Amino acid sequence: MQTYTAPLRDMRFVLHELHPAKPLPGTEDFTPDLLDSVLEEAGKFCAEILLPLNAPGDEEGCHYENGVVRTPKGFKEAYKAFSEAGWGALNADPQYGGQGLPETVAKLVEEMICACNISFGLYPGLSHGAYVALKSHGSEELKDFYLPKLVSGEWSGTMCLTEAHCGTDLGLLRTKAAPQENGSYTLNGSKIFISAGEHDMAENIIHLVLARLPDAPPGIKGISLFLVPKFLPDANGKPGQRNGVSCAAIEHKMGIKASATCQINFDDAKGFLVGAAHKGMQAMFVMMNSERLSVGTQGLGIGEAAYQGAVAYAKDRLQGRSLAGAKYPEKPADPIIVHPDIRRNLMTMRAYNEGCRALGIWVAGVMDIAERSEDPKEKAEAEEFIAIITPVVKALFTDLGFESANLAVQTYGGHGYIRDHGMEQLVRDSRIAMIYEGTNGIQALDLVGRKLPANMGRGLRRFFHPLAAFIEAEQTHPKIGKMVQGFARAFGALQLATGFIAERGLKDAEEAGAAATDYLRLFGLVALGFMWMRTAKIAAEASGDEEFYTAKLATARFFVERILPQAGALLFTIKSGKGAMMALEDSAF
Repeated sequence: MQTYTAPLRDMRFVLHELHPAKPLPGTEDFTPDLLDSVLEEAGKFCAEILLPLNAPGDEEGCHYENGVVRTPKGFKEAYKAFSEAGWGALNADPQYGGQGLPETVAKLVEEMICACNISFGLYPGLSHGAYVALKSHGSEELKDFYLPKLVSGEWSGTMCLTEAHCGTDLGLLRTKAAPQENGSYTLNGSKIFISAGEHDMAENIIHLVLARLPDAPPGIKGISLFLVPKFLPDANGKPGQRNGVSCAAIEHKMGIKASATCQINFDDAKGFLVGAAHKGMQAMFVMMNSERLSVGTQGLGIGEAAYQGAVAYAKDRLQGRSLAGAKYPEKPADPIIVHPDIRRNLMTMRAYNEGCRALGIWVAGVMDIAERSEDPKEKAEAEEFIAIITPVVKALFTDLGFESANLAVQTYGGHGYIRDHGMEQLVRDSRIAMIYEGTNGIQALDLVGRKLPANMGRGLRRFFHPLAAFIEAEQTHPKIGKMVQGFARAFGALQLATGFIAERGLKDAEEAGAAATDYLRLFGLVALGFMWMRTAKIAAEASGDEEFYTAKLATARFFVERILPQAGALLFTIKSGKGAMMALEDSAF
């Protein structure tokens, strides 16, 4: 049986102590007490409404018949309660019916949703992705009509990118859009792997579709974005005539079985251009940074659920005696939490989760600055930082979430491998996050191929400079100085790896590609290390709540001593170059 309690104390620490928000337009009324109450109520909703549907939803899955998709029992009612309570509108613009809360709070709520029921979370999550793209590039007419309905949850949204013959390489897509005399467009084509593409929870579904116009130039520069409703709105703004949009099938998947992953056909479907012709990828890139953090948050949510389940089991399961002698002599055996290897599993998950939560909210806070700041220089610097860190967040968080789910199964032993405790579902559900929204290998290539050299490396400086300043200021700190020195060695490894890739990559793109995945992991571990160093400083200087801050210091030490040394091995791997990787001819495989 799956259990979950929102880690509210740690969320408050990250939100108010580690990353206290600077005043921004539109946030003046959001006091810490108000934000805390939002998180508390979200935790209750997720644990009481969404979590009980997670295992049954996985067991039942979605049902497809004659183009109609039905979600598992209870999902429709939960979605109605979710929408009526305004959870899907937290960080949406009040102009369109949103609550205007900071991105930081919305991401913490997303974490809770993903920890309790990632399949459910994909439905409002896709709607928010569509909201971001439409808000950024849609005409005022389209925004005024469609955004309030997306924000309220009355209508849901999708992003229709992938086709059977092209995923990452969208320049190959074949879906066509033909202009009509009334200003609309007729779309024809087929898309696959469309999350939430058809379901029974909202009265209409708004598809944002990438397609080509007749005069489109070849490749990715010839892609346009279109809004295509499932039902064409009538004169009263209600779903009217069925559009030429149909669901041909749903996928039978390894995990996230309660999320409908659909093949969607467009047959003379009526659509409306979003943004400028042939500029559809601009809207996608605006949406992508937010979605990368959201997918990373899925990994974090799974990791937290896995950790909580593993801790509960490790405290309860009696097996053997402590190597140091019986710790619970009144019991027939000690609980397995006394064993070092079980502690290794639990501490690794804990260090990953709390580090990722800290890093994720740092990034979300910078996203708030990019969205709300009235200072052009500050906005530009925020956007540079976001561009370089979001591929790291997406790939690192999802890798670590999958690793945590597997560590939880290992902690449970045989009981983790069977379905009763829900750990094996976490493994299956977490695996997709490493693939969609751009595989983690693609995130690594994006980091080294696009983000590092962009703007003469300014984005990298936005990340490197605060780390260097912290090390300079705190390496002799009486309580955490030794940890900071360990962190400094890992940061030095990242700097050396960056220089190596910059030098080799300019001469040979395959050298950069061969180093990319290891470089992203090194970058991510150093980013987590920075979060743990800042956390340790606060904990070392705090007064009160001794148990919480003592645990923070202990976990920071574990991260520095047991996880961060991987940085040195990653540097050696990167510097080995492409030779061994590229040596075989294709025919030899």
